[in-house]
Amino acid sequence: MSKGIIKRIENIGMWTFQAVERVGFAMRLLWDSFYWLLVGRRYKQKLRLRQVVEQIRVNGFDAVPIVTALAFVVGMMLSIQLLYALSDFGAESQVLLAIAKSVTREFSPLITGVIVAGRSGAAIAARIGSQVVSQEIDALKVIGVVPVRYLVLPPLLGLMISMPMLIILADVMAIFGGSVFGAHQLNMSVSAYMVESFNVLVVGDVMQGLVKSVVFGVIIVLVGATTGFHVTGGAEGVGRATTSAVVISISFIVLADMIASYFLTQ
Repeated sequence: MSKGIIKRIENIGMWTFQAVERVGFAMRLLWDSFYWLLVGRRYKQKLRLRQVVEQIRVNGFDAVPIVTALAFVVGMMLSIQLLYALSDFGAESQVLLAIAKSVTREFSPLITGVIVAGRSGAAIAARIGSQVVSQEIDALKVIGVVPVRYLVLPPLLGLMISMPMLIILADVMAIFGGSVFGAHQLNMSVSAYMVESFNVLVVGDVMQGLVKSVVFGVIIVLVGATTGFHVTGGAEGVGRATTSAVVISISFIVLADMIASYFLTQ
């Protein structure tokens, strides 16, 4: 075998090993986070409520404007496209059902997950990565602070709480966006469109989106933290880690969305 082929095989093996190691590290972060949540008070490592509230504000409430705007636009876009497609079959009245269920089951969780991954995933990776580079992580260990409890657990709980709230907001705004265009085409008022849309929904439609949102929140934090803890190369390494955290988070969100959609619709 030529040296080039051997080198490629070695690179594939190295990347595979690194990927498996990163996944194992992320699972360890998840385990340690909930471990310190349960036993932290016993070892004087209790979680401060103020930290979780701050993460809910940063990752949740600060994302409200962009989530609201994009959900509204997506709802209107779906209304335009579905009315055009269904008009060929004389089924324009089914737009209400199609938008309500597709938004709550699929579009709201996916769009919100991508937005939060771009905002919060990058921020988590940059924060932890910069602390790794400046050796602040080592300083935390020296003074007796568990880095996972201090750096990973607050954003993990913050996103697990704030993601479902963002999803509910996105659901409402997307349906409202669909009503702005669809109500006129269906000879309905906006209020009647909204009421009818909520009437066709069942609890399972909304719960499917909420379950996905919690999973997406966990993925964003674990990917961001794992990438941040493995930063090397100074400030340039922090920049690479930030980019990688966003790309990997979105990739895993799409994959998790596909798997969840399959099992939740069986």
